[in-house]
Amino acid sequence: MASTISIMLMITAITGAMLITGSNGQLSSTFYSSTCLNVSSIVRSVVQQAQQSDARIYASLLRLHFHDCFVNGCDGSILLVSNSTLNIQSEQGAAPNSGSVRGFNVVDNIKTAVESACPGVVSCADILAIAAEASVSLAGGPTWTVQLGRRDSTIANMSGANSDLPAPSESLSSITTKFAAKNLSTTDLVALSGAHTFGRARCTTFINRLYNFSNGSPDSTLNSSYLPTLQNACPQNNQTALANLENLDPTTPDTFDNNYYANLQIEQGLLQSDQELFSTSGAATVSIVNSFSSSQSSFFQSFASAMINMGAISPLTGTSGEVHMQRLRFTDIMLSSAMMGLT
Repeated sequence: MASTISIMLMITAITGAMLITGSNGQLSSTFYSSTCLNVSSIVRSVVQQAQQSDARIYASLLRLHFHDCFVNGCDGSILLVSNSTLNIQSEQGAAPNSGSVRGFNVVDNIKTAVESACPGVVSCADILAIAAEASVSLAGGPTWTVQLGRRDSTIANMSGANSDLPAPSESLSSITTKFAAKNLSTTDLVALSGAHTFGRARCTTFINRLYNFSNGSPDSTLNSSYLPTLQNACPQNNQTALANLENLDPTTPDTFDNNYYANLQIEQGLLQSDQELFSTSGAATVSIVNSFSSSQSSFFQSFASAMINMGAISPLTGTSGEVHMQRLRFTDIMLSSAMMGLT
């Protein structure tokens, strides 16, 4: 029987050879036109079906793509699980992800459906990008032409997830710096923050604003009428309640629209990082918030552009990385070994 190392080397060679003609190291909207023409409709169908039993799934899948791209680029690394044999320390265990990133079962279902139609062709990283667009458009938001051709990482970066992902209690200046490091503009920042127009957040992400934010008082930029609602949902000194969920958008919580920005204007941004976009005196973000609040079409156009920009952060293309046959790379190795008669 071949050794484990030999198996891994053989599989790496095979997956490395799975180069899809025409990538040339670049992303393209027609990347799968000759190898998996219906991939977008397959993904969309599974996502739409998942939403019937999980109202949060659209927001969760969009968040998965964002949290993937901000760590080592859009490479599917957030999907990898910890495995000592492969020296993988999962990004899922990082502080911004632990207990909050979700939707992995839906990604599994999408991957199964795609593999059934187009075996060994579509990367998990591309599936995340397609699922994000499908989620937004199905929730009433804009559509955009998803650029494809990413390949999957064989490594994860937990420390990068801890350092690079914006935190809900982080200052606007710090978050702006993090976006700039990814070559994303201030307009991209405000537009992508608009993803909080749907979905939920745990009390632990905003409870710091409710009781002892400054000099023993709640955050002064939090609407005084909104405050009791949040305090009721997140009672003080109640550890169990920290996992309670609150709508990011109290007006239309499951619809992708521009109400998020109107909420900021009346100090009903749930997260500190949200409200600072509007309440930071002299910030360039204030006028952008006002613009998006007054024009949903302007927001939708900027969001679509920002998603394309974000989706182009350091993708693995060409012969870099691999195309995972399933979401979990350890499973890929075991499955591929069995297929080759090595186990």
